[in-house]
Amino acid sequence: MRLSEAEINEAVIELTGWKLDGKFIVKKYRFREFLKGVAFVNAVAELSEEKNHHPFIAIDYKLVTLRITSWNAGGLTDLDVALAKNYDAIYENI
Repeated sequence: MRLSEAEINEAVIELTGWKLDGKFIVKKYRFREFLKGVAFVNAVAELSEEKNHHPFIAIDYKLVTLRITSWNAGGLTDLDVALAKNYDAIYENI
């Protein structure tokens, strides 16, 4: 179920570095090496495939940008917030 505007604002405050951009939450991850960014993207892709919920991913050399929303719900859901937290955890372990 889609989150209310108040729930979205509260969730974004709790997420470190994530920003609200329309129906998306967006975060940029910076890496010291290109291949670390690629490893991060591969780990994100594996989790996303497992959850059957996929972010938009942009790789710009050592900068990876993730954009998340739930198309079927028409905006952000609890799953988007949970995945954002999981993606942050993956980043911490790379």
